[in-house]
Amino acid sequence: MSIRVFVTGGTFDKEYNELAGTLFFKTTHVPEMLALGRCKVDVDVQTLMMIDSLDMTDADRALILEHCRRAREERIVITHGTDTMEVTARALGPRLRGKTVVLTGAMVPYKFGSSDGLFNLGSALAFVQALPHGVYVVMNGR
Repeated sequence: MSIRVFVTGGTFDKEYNELAGTLFFKTTHVPEMLALGRCKVDVDVQTLMMIDSLDMTDADRALILEHCRRAREERIVITHGTDTMEVTARALGPRLRGKTVVLTGAMVPYKFGSSDGLFNLGSALAFVQALPHGVYVVMNGR
């Protein structure tokens, strides 16, 4: 069973600029997180965008939907910002059939070292393999 992971940004992938005191995006940390977690599942990671979910538009959600529809995999994990994760889930839910899609994110950036992102990513990978077709949000093991 192969799983597609779509990266959209969010706190999950933010980094901290100590000089400016701001958060920014550089590249996704998902491959590093999968390696750290010793993931043995067949996973294909694709970055769709690197944005804060508060900046996500309907066009961005349409792009996510199209990639989900075109993915050859039946099981999909989407890393997403927590502020509008449920908006994206509601946009995908009625428009996707025959796929299990799990959205997850983090409250603390992975690069901070004490992030919930690693646990949430692992939980999402487990849930996407066990849940029936549908669109779900997975955070903190629930």
